[in-house]
Amino acid sequence: MEKPKTYVGIEEDMFGGMTTIGKVIRDAWVFELIPETETCKGWNVQGIDALLDKVNKEWDKYGCLVRHLPPELRERHDRIHGEGVRKAKELGWDGEFETYSES
Repeated sequence: MEKPKTYVGIEEDMFGGMTTIGKVIRDAWVFELIPETETCKGWNVQGIDALLDKVNKEWDKYGCLVRHLPPELRERHDRIHGEGVRKAKELGWDGEFETYSES
């Protein structure tokens, strides 16, 4: 029987978590669904999916737009995601991964 796959944790993820899962984790921090010390290392797919559902429900309250967040959440979003981008750039990320197209 194959061992269940688990997440490596945002710190060990590509460019410090500049991936879909990493962005979900940062959003979960913004909405205080998990503490900022939680890297989700060792989480299985079901755990990540459950977190994604919670994050999506929070975003739905604000029309999925940062500009609709109340000031406290917007400031937290700017700080958390800004730190993520800065760290990713230090690790060599340039944003190309997100804009790459196979066509």
